[in-house]
Amino acid sequence: MKDVVVLGVGMTEFGKHYDKGVKELGEEAIYKAIKDANIDSKDIQVAYCGSALAGITNRQAGVVGQLALKEVGINKIPVTRVENACASGSCAFHEAWISVVSGLYDVAIAVGIEKMSGAKTSEFVEALAMQTDVQVECDQGYTFPGHFALVARKHMHEFGTTREQLSMVSVKNHKNGAKNPNSQYKKVLSLDEVSNSRMISDPLRLLDCCPNSDGAAAAIVATKEIAKSLTNKPIYVASSVLASGSYLKPSLVTLEVTERAAKEAYQKANIRPEDIDLAEVHDAFTINEILHYEDLGFCKKGYGGRFIEEGQAEIDGKVAINPSGGLLSKGHPVGATGIAQICEIVWQLREEAGDRQVANARIGLAHCTGGFTHGDIGAGCITILRSN
Repeated sequence: MKDVVVLGVGMTEFGKHYDKGVKELGEEAIYKAIKDANIDSKDIQVAYCGSALAGITNRQAGVVGQLALKEVGINKIPVTRVENACASGSCAFHEAWISVVSGLYDVAIAVGIEKMSGAKTSEFVEALAMQTDVQVECDQGYTFPGHFALVARKHMHEFGTTREQLSMVSVKNHKNGAKNPNSQYKKVLSLDEVSNSRMISDPLRLLDCCPNSDGAAAAIVATKEIAKSLTNKPIYVASSVLASGSYLKPSLVTLEVTERAAKEAYQKANIRPEDIDLAEVHDAFTINEILHYEDLGFCKKGYGGRFIEEGQAEIDGKVAINPSGGLLSKGHPVGATGIAQICEIVWQLREEAGDRQVANARIGLAHCTGGFTHGDIGAGCITILRSN
């Protein structure tokens, strides 16, 4: 098993890029990652591209990665598209890591690309709903806001989680996102603005939900031996774990896939939850982030609402959660999100995060889930990075 280093990262600003397609978005992120890695494009030996919706929302199926890579002179190498709902980018990174840690390749790139602004609202909603069992769930009217509204109600009923605590998640993440030049939304919000925003699915309101976005992100991984001559700030992949659901009586208030993947990732990295300095988590809705506090082991089950209320998820708290702004503020171009999380953690561990820098950050965790099947998570990916 090889030691694997994240050699370079790059991403576009997330938002509405009406003047750019998937090729242009991907090209920008890849170019930035290559420049950051201080290598030539011809040094890259294999590529994995995460994109979940391009065939539906952008009419570009199949060769999304090849099209973006060729724009920066990368061709002839193996290129694989990875489609795993919201975890597509995370899974692309996982595959790139496997290709290097196994010794098969020395340098690999993971790219995540999504353009969602080109679709009609009805097409976009259907495309997301199709990340479930279409016959059993999508065609019966399943939606993600509806599901997580039920989750929020159940969490409120069982643990006393409040409407204000949900709003606190959005307020925190927009505060962080306002400091991130790559964030889709850079506006600080008040509790009242979140709590009184338009109702989507009770109790979830508009500002409890992440936006649809356009964007791309890329990360280059290499062996420790190659990295030695290229960087004096190596960021190591301590562990990368991908899991899927059991689909047997899933709980509404526990994402068992996250619990299981996190335990394995901690074990493989030889750390505990208390060792994590910052985490980028999949906050598609405010209630999700509260669940993740609990399922990742940062607090006890049912204490997620208190965790945010006590300031323990702030940049200067017990664990800095979503210092980038998370999906709620940074945006959620589905296939790009997981790799954007990697970008943020790398910048934080290098102490290059500017006004949102987490003090003394040494270990970071990226967490992304994708899709639902019979009420359970389709794909759950945990990656742990460390600076030494």
